[in-house]
Amino acid sequence: MRVVHVVGFGGPEMLVPAVEPDPVAGPGQVLVEVSVAGLTFVETQIRQGVGSWHRRPELPYVPGGLVGGTVRELGSRVDPSWAGRRVVARIGETGGFAELAVAEPGQLFAVPDALGLQEAVALYTDGSTAQGLVEHAGITPGDRVLIEAAAGGVGSLLIQLCRLAGAQVIAAARGSRKLDLTRTLGAHASVDYSTPDWSGQVRQITAGTGPDVVFDGVGGPIGRSAFEMTAPQGRFSIHGAASGELTRISPDEAARRDVTVISIDQLAGFRPHVPRWAEQIMAQAISGDVVPVIGQTFPLERASEAHAAIENRTALGKTLVIVR
Repeated sequence: MRVVHVVGFGGPEMLVPAVEPDPVAGPGQVLVEVSVAGLTFVETQIRQGVGSWHRRPELPYVPGGLVGGTVRELGSRVDPSWAGRRVVARIGETGGFAELAVAEPGQLFAVPDALGLQEAVALYTDGSTAQGLVEHAGITPGDRVLIEAAAGGVGSLLIQLCRLAGAQVIAAARGSRKLDLTRTLGAHASVDYSTPDWSGQVRQITAGTGPDVVFDGVGGPIGRSAFEMTAPQGRFSIHGAASGELTRISPDEAARRDVTVISIDQLAGFRPHVPRWAEQIMAQAISGDVVPVIGQTFPLERASEAHAAIENRTALGKTLVIVR
């Protein structure tokens, strides 16, 4: 089968096309014929060898932890009803950039008939993450919500979910293309956080009080600035570190500013709720209330370009690798 190997820790050029023997479904496993593979910013850090929360895979390895496809083969002790079904499959942190992938039934999610596989993969992880963040932050009508990295996979869905909850959304992103997308998705206001006065713009939009809720997926100086402008009695929710550095807030600092900090540790408790949240977000997509933004797709043999698009911050929404 065709695969992509990461042959060394470094830049996107470390992803190279290769061929491996077809895998076989063992006892308690299924074999998925992969149509599309998702990827995340974290996976680019793993490839670089700098993912501080993830161990380095043994080289060479096949990247990709989430795929969409059709169950082609069942191992023993697997419910026969999975045969031939369209699924999203979690396969760990490796193995997705391939024509075939092995998964366990407990890691399968049946894709609704009314939804395409690309849309399902785009929604499964990012959509459930966005649902969880909104639920944990307790978004209510009238909240003024600042969303960092608002044109990304999670951010673009946060805009829409917060709008549905009745919040006023302030989208923060970099560059005119991304800001235009956030407006299309319904953001009430958009600011470019690559400009020196971006925090002043946010304060002006919020009449000087600052946002009631911040979704911090960037960290670093941007996350720090966002925390410092959060309104008293507000919520500061951390879910990522696209800058390479988490926003770190001490309990004393949070108490002094009267801000509730929801740390990145919240993500550790998301896993049991993912099927419920994925079902919710996909139902909203089918009804038209939420639109997954698939900004760019790349064929399997150009997987290095997919990684580069995420790494160099040119990607809009979700980036997918199309296998077949």
